[in-house]
Amino acid sequence: MVRYEVDGGVAVLTLANPPVNALGAALRAALDGALARAEADEAVRAIVLAAEGKVFVGGADISEFGKPLQAPSLPDVLKRLDAGRKPVVAAIGGAALGGGLELAMACHGRVAAPAAKLGLPEIKLGIIPGAGGTQRLPRLIGPDTAFTMMLTGEPVSAEIAAKLGIVDAVVLGDLVPAARIRALELADSGALPRVRDRADMLTPEARQAFEAKADAAVKRDPEATNVHALARAVRAGLDPDAFDAAVAVERAEFRTLVEDPRSKALRYAFFAEREAARVPGLSKDTPRRPVETAAVIGAGTMGGGIAMCFANAGIPVTVIETEAGALERGLDRVKGLYAGSAKRGSITEAQRDERIGRITGAIGLENAGEADIVIEAAFEDMAVKREIFSKLDGIAKPGAILATNTSYLDVDAIAAVTGRPQDVLGLHFFSPANVMRLVEVVRAGKTAPDVLATALDLAKRLNKLPVTVGVCFGFVGNRILERRSRAAERLLLEGALPHAIDAAVTGFGFRMGPFAMSDLAGLDIGWRSRKDFGGRAPVADALAEMGRFGQKTGRGFFVYSDGARTGTRDPEVEALIEKTAAEHGIARRSFTPDEIIARLMYPMVNEGARILEEGIAARPGDIDTIWINGYNWPAWRGGPMHWADTVGLKTLAEALTRFARETGDDSQEPAPLLRKLAESGGRFADWKAR
Repeated sequence: MVRYEVDGGVAVLTLANPPVNALGAALRAALDGALARAEADEAVRAIVLAAEGKVFVGGADISEFGKPLQAPSLPDVLKRLDAGRKPVVAAIGGAALGGGLELAMACHGRVAAPAAKLGLPEIKLGIIPGAGGTQRLPRLIGPDTAFTMMLTGEPVSAEIAAKLGIVDAVVLGDLVPAARIRALELADSGALPRVRDRADMLTPEARQAFEAKADAAVKRDPEATNVHALARAVRAGLDPDAFDAAVAVERAEFRTLVEDPRSKALRYAFFAEREAARVPGLSKDTPRRPVETAAVIGAGTMGGGIAMCFANAGIPVTVIETEAGALERGLDRVKGLYAGSAKRGSITEAQRDERIGRITGAIGLENAGEADIVIEAAFEDMAVKREIFSKLDGIAKPGAILATNTSYLDVDAIAAVTGRPQDVLGLHFFSPANVMRLVEVVRAGKTAPDVLATALDLAKRLNKLPVTVGVCFGFVGNRILERRSRAAERLLLEGALPHAIDAAVTGFGFRMGPFAMSDLAGLDIGWRSRKDFGGRAPVADALAEMGRFGQKTGRGFFVYSDGARTGTRDPEVEALIEKTAAEHGIARRSFTPDEIIARLMYPMVNEGARILEEGIAARPGDIDTIWINGYNWPAWRGGPMHWADTVGLKTLAEALTRFARETGDDSQEPAPLLRKLAESGGRFADWKAR
């Protein structure tokens, strides 16, 4: 796992543990042995640490977390580096993340290729760096800057890393020869510049700035145990002479967090997201179709956002409308978004101009004729969508992929109007499409394997997170959301008020409650949808019929005075709720926050179980990935299906049976899969698709 080569007095140790050189037990042992060998080798004056592939080290092997630790630990390996008598230079050719950056920082020098990315993303997994990262990074770049970098978990480019002082140089040519030269320079000088010995960045000003940032972060999320632990670990190392003691503090915090339920949920979510890329029945050898040009039908908010995704990825895209005014408004909106990004510094002015230049406007579907993929983003009307696809069938070139962005509608029915249903699928982008990562890739009944494989690859090119789903009303995300909406409406009639329901949901971890979200989206949206599909929500419909559409009209479930973004309680709405409940003969009572959560979330899990039984989603983790990334489910709870496992499926099944009896709503009865797992003491985590 570690190649050992000596040339000109330099031992080059090359890590070879594909695909990302994760620092599992075997690689740690091999590296520890190679370092010991180089230290003992009299022909070796200096050491270069390099890696095979496009990744230097992608981090620790997090599948080992929670299991008995196999020696040597990564801190043990880094202690050997600290104790060594020969200089070690890291040649960072690709990503150095987590334990990979900790390894590089323990070396005496670091050079990086321009494409390298460096970061400590552990915070996203509910933990903190555990091999000296919270101590070495502050000594390299200052505790305030280091804390921010670790708090976000986002990597920086090699160029920025050099400016900050994380790496010594960015090498444009061959990396390992440059690292060899640097290692020999250190050997000739007799210097062993250890990061642990540095104190120049631990200035009083930097310490003060760190304390301000740490206090703000802790106050912002008082329940985030990993943020608190990160602040404590960095604080422990502010004394220049306290390195070893501070590393011990870091390690203790790390070990505690590894066993924390939040950390376990975040690690579950990490693996679930990776697993979602594996689609049953789809081989990595499945051929892909070329996608070099695109067309988007519709210049509205969604269509413009989708077009931006293509432009951002370097793919020319034509935005098509039926009339010039709508097209001009849509393109102006896109230009405004790019201008805002450039003004904020998110992109350069040159990038702004390049991306705008990749987007072309056109009137008429005939302009989609040469596109490799055509994405329809018209409004949710089956007749409109079928008409568009019927026309596209005679316009799009042979082999072009035809995709609908529908949020709810039957993709099979849309594909049926074409003579090429094998080329049709759904690409459900989430709004705003240029921001949200998630895309539900809807595999219709006749979608060809190469079309699905191409769509999945394309989504990744667009920097999206694709999850494959089957055809049903609302697919996975909106189908479960509809179940929660029904439960929330029922709770209103039974006695819980909008502010209390929203407070319980935000207390659970969502950034926004269901009624504030409805007001933000617009009550008219759901109202029109229910009229189209025969649904009914007595309170929400009554508000919409009164012209109370939410924030855009200043009144919805809440009142928004003087353009406020946060609503306040409205006695008129609460009186309407009581009146509607009386008309339906529903007795009202009070609900605790825990009862509200159970009444909202248990039906969601139940619907998820039905989705699994029907084969709409391949695995529970796919449902969780969709809800974390598309609907703001708190990641530290792992998604609805993982959360249900932590509650206990027997508890859910018994409660749902009781809800069905109390409300007379048979749809609340436990789904067969949920009942079966509950009776056997099983978990969704144990369930495998048939």
